[in-house]
Amino acid sequence: MLFTTGSDEKKGTRPAPLIGRRVCLRALRRGDLVHLRKWLEDAEIRGLIGEVSSMSKEDSERFLEKVRGDAKRAWFMVVVKEDNRVIGEAGLLRMDRAWRTTDISVIVWEREEWDKGYGTEAVLLLLDHAFRHLGFHRAAVGVVGFNERALRFWTKIGFRKEGVQRDGYYYDGKYHGFVLMSILDDEFRELHGGNSS
Repeated sequence: MLFTTGSDEKKGTRPAPLIGRRVCLRALRRGDLVHLRKWLEDAEIRGLIGEVSSMSKEDSERFLEKVRGDAKRAWFMVVVKEDNRVIGEAGLLRMDRAWRTTDISVIVWEREEWDKGYGTEAVLLLLDHAFRHLGFHRAAVGVVGFNERALRFWTKIGFRKEGVQRDGYYYDGKYHGFVLMSILDDEFRELHGGNSS
């Protein structure tokens, strides 16, 4: 498959990199915070992903410490291997090992890198890691209901719609639905191969 990594995440440690053909997912570093702050200035993309505000320098420092100290979260930067460009972020969050379930997030923030397959590769790396190496059975994502592009993307990966939180998202003076989607480890194996169990 697409995947190489080191040991599993433990509280207070950085996740090992996940290395694919064209992208690498590596741990969030302090130097990456400038990217996060710049990206979160894009109000249009913020609206599409359900993020309500930009990020101050202090907010970004708090976010870094939260990510590093949270055993239920593994956060990565999406990096193009060819020239080491940072183009987005990805992660597992609300990881519940007892229930064998996790939420997932992948965002390619750099618009000029859309439609090049980087997001797809990042998701497949992350799901392979979640299912095959961390032993999760289910991965879930929440998608803003009017974000048709994201709904098509997650459906293409193999996520299935579970339901809609009616008026679950308030944006630009209006209420919108929030779509809940998930994929199971056996569904992932069937669609994408791999040895998850």
